Amino acid sequence: MAFFVSSITTLFSLFTITCISIVILPHCDALPLHYNHHPLLHPHHHHPHIASHNYRDALTKSIMFFEGQRSGKLPPNQRMSWRRDSGLYDGSALHVDLVGGYYDAGDNVKFGFPMAFTITMLSWSVLEFGGLMKGELQNAREAIRWGTDYLLKATAYPNTIFVQVGDAKKDHACWERPEDMDTPRSVFKIDANNPGSEVAAETAAALAAASLVFRRSDPMYSKILARRAIKVFQFADKYRGSYSNALKPVVCPYYCSYSGYQDELLWGAAWLHKATKNPMYLNYIQVNGQILGAAEYDNTFGWDNKHVGARILLSKEFLVQKEQSLHDYKGHADNFVCSLIPGSSSAEYTPGGLLFKMSDSNMQYVTSTSFLLLAYAKYLTSSHTLVNCGGTTVTPNMLRRIAKKQVDYLLGDNPLKMSYMVGYGPRYPQRIHHRGSSLPSIAVHPGKIQCSAGFTVMNSQSPNPNILVGAIVGGPDLHDRFPDQRSDYEQSEPATYMNAPLVGTLAYLAHSFGQL
Repeated sequence: MAFFVSSITTLFSLFTITCISIVILPHCDALPLHYNHHPLLHPHHHHPHIASHNYRDALTKSIMFFEGQRSGKLPPNQRMSWRRDSGLYDGSALHVDLVGGYYDAGDNVKFGFPMAFTITMLSWSVLEFGGLMKGELQNAREAIRWGTDYLLKATAYPNTIFVQVGDAKKDHACWERPEDMDTPRSVFKIDANNPGSEVAAETAAALAAASLVFRRSDPMYSKILARRAIKVFQFADKYRGSYSNALKPVVCPYYCSYSGYQDELLWGAAWLHKATKNPMYLNYIQVNGQILGAAEYDNTFGWDNKHVGARILLSKEFLVQKEQSLHDYKGHADNFVCSLIPGSSSAEYTPGGLLFKMSDSNMQYVTSTSFLLLAYAKYLTSSHTLVNCGGTTVTPNMLRRIAKKQVDYLLGDNPLKMSYMVGYGPRYPQRIHHRGSSLPSIAVHPGKIQCSAGFTVMNSQSPNPNILVGAIVGGPDLHDRFPDQRSDYEQSEPATYMNAPLVGTLAYLAHSFGQL
C-alpha cells in the first residue's frame, strides 16, 4: 500500500516526543537526545498538558448516540427526545417477541451480527475503562442492557438464533422514519439445519462480555447472560457453517461474513474463558487456536473480522493473568502493533494523519484500532513489557499517543477542522445518511411520511432537522475530503459499531486529562 510522506512525518512525532506530559506519559520513555530537535517539537505545537478536546463531553455524547438507534418501546428517561416507539410488533411474523434492540445504522433493519459485535465492544469498553467513567458508567450499562435484553430474546429457543428483523432490500427502497415503518418486518433465523457460526459465536461473546459488566451491579442478570452465552457458544461450535451461506440473499451484501467463522469461534471462546473461568474454554483455545487462525497476519478489526481483537484479549491472559500457555498471543498482538507504526508496509494514513483501511465507513477501523492500542498499552504497562518492531522499541505511551492522535483527528484536528462526531464541536456533518435524523420528527410532523415521499428530503441539501448527538460517521476519504452529502452512505452514515469502542477510548482520555 502507498504510504504518504506527510503522514510519516506526522506520525513520527508520536515516537519522538519525550517526557513532556505527566498526564498522558506517566512513565518517561527515554529516546536518543537528537530526537528532541525534531521540528514537530517546536513551541508553537500544542503543549501536551493542555487537552485539545473536551473528551468528557465527547464521551457523554458517544453513549447518548445509542438512544437514537433504539428500536422498541422507549423508556421514560429517553434523552434523544425526537425519537418515538417503533417496531413494536417485531417477531410477530414467526410468533416470537423480538421487540427492542438497535437499528445498526441509518436504516430500520435490525441486523444481529453487527448488533452483537456492538454489545461486545461496549462491554469491553466498560470492562477496561468503566472505572474511569464516573457518572457515564450507568449510561453505558444501560446502552449495553438495551442490546443484551434483545439478544436474550433472539436466543430464547435452543439451537436457534433470530439474526435479523426486516427485509433490507425493501427497507432500503424507502426513506422513512422508524416510527412510520410499513415495510415487511420479516424475521430470519439460523438453526442446526442452517447454521451461522460467526453470528452465533459473536452473540455468545456479547452475552459473556456483558455478564462481566453486570457481575457486581446485577448478579442475577449477569448469571442469566453467562448461562445463555455458554449455550449459544455450544450451538456455534457444534453446528458449524457460515450464515452467509444459509441466509445469503438476506444478509449479503449488507453484513456478509467475508472472514469466515473461525475468528468468531476463537473470539467467543476467549470471552467465555474470561466470563466463566471454566478450564474447558482455555483448553479449547489451546487445541483450536492455530486452526482458527490465531497466527494469521490480518490487521483489520471490525464487525466481520475478530482475529486481532482475540489476539489482544488473549495476550492479556498471558501478560496480566500469567497464563503461560497463551504466550504466543503476545507475539501475535505485537505484529498488529508493528503494522501501525510509520514505515510499516501495511499501514496507510491520509495526509492529515488518519488511519485509512477502506473507503466504506473507515472510521469504524479508526475507533476499533484506537481502543485496541489503549487496551494493549494497559496490559503492557501492567506487566512492565515493551514491543519490539524490527529493532525499534515501542512503549505503551507510544501506543497511547497514536490512539490519542486518531481520536483528536476524529474530533476536529484535521485539514477540514471538521468533527466527525455529530453534535460535538463547532463544525460537524449536517446531512448524515440517517432516515430518522433527516426527516421531520413525529413531534413536528405527526402525520405519516410515506415510503417514497422521504426521498425528496434525502436528495435535498437541507441540514438534518434532528441532531443524532454523538453519531460517528464513516469519515473522510483517503485525501481527507468529506463532501457531507446525505446520499453518500460510505462517508456520511453512522453505525453503532463505530461508537462502541470509542466509548472506552474517550473514558481513558477524559480521565487522563483530569476531565472526569
